[in-house]
Amino acid sequence: MASVLDRFRLDGRAALVTGASRGLGAAMATALAEAGADVVLVARTRNAALEQSIAALGRRVHGVAADVGQPAAAAAILREAEAAGLRPDILVNNAGIIRRAPFLEFSSADWNDVMDVNLGGAFRLSQAFAAGLVARKARGSIVNVASLLSFQGGIRVASYTAAKSALLGLTRLMANELAGQGIKVNALVPGYMVTDNTEALRADPVRSAEILGRIPAGRWGRPEDLQAAVVFLASSASDYMHGSTLAVDGGWLAR
Repeated sequence: MASVLDRFRLDGRAALVTGASRGLGAAMATALAEAGADVVLVARTRNAALEQSIAALGRRVHGVAADVGQPAAAAAILREAEAAGLRPDILVNNAGIIRRAPFLEFSSADWNDVMDVNLGGAFRLSQAFAAGLVARKARGSIVNVASLLSFQGGIRVASYTAAKSALLGLTRLMANELAGQGIKVNALVPGYMVTDNTEALRADPVRSAEILGRIPAGRWGRPEDLQAAVVFLASSASDYMHGSTLAVDGGWLAR
């Protein structure tokens, strides 16, 4: 058996990360590359600087410009990855958007847009990815990026809360059905992180103070705080974890 540290290595593997152009996705993609994986970066717009930095690590990297909220995106993404010579056996469903409005004013458009990306995109890409692994009798890992609002209601984010809550249920369902096929499925739960999605909260002095006051670690999370966690869930170090939820939240859920 490989040593403990060697079990975290991802040499010879390929990872597909959605929402990978910046923030959490870029940090996780970089971590997977540093651990040895080649990487497919999926985002609405490509990030040439990120692609170059991953290539500088000696990894193969390919950027795919796609909107995972579109029904045909999943098959197209996997076809493009394979055409580039990459057959991912790690999938990180990180793509996500958010819309804010009071519940009584929340629009159908804001509901549908968020659900299509945050839940529908993860469902469709996971299904196509897993089907490909099963067809070629390969093992693999799926990491769904959930949210603190998978556990809590939040305010003014009806579709985001609904999508992220459903994503945890989907994670468990997928784990139940896919573990026997050699595919592990787990969820990673970031806390309140410094990202575009939290910009409005961080800019509001009252809400920012309320949030920081509840975080035992006393600070907002940073994208790099997720790097070791995503490598762990993608690697063989977590091979007996199926349907688990790993929170990296500064202690928020323990408060």
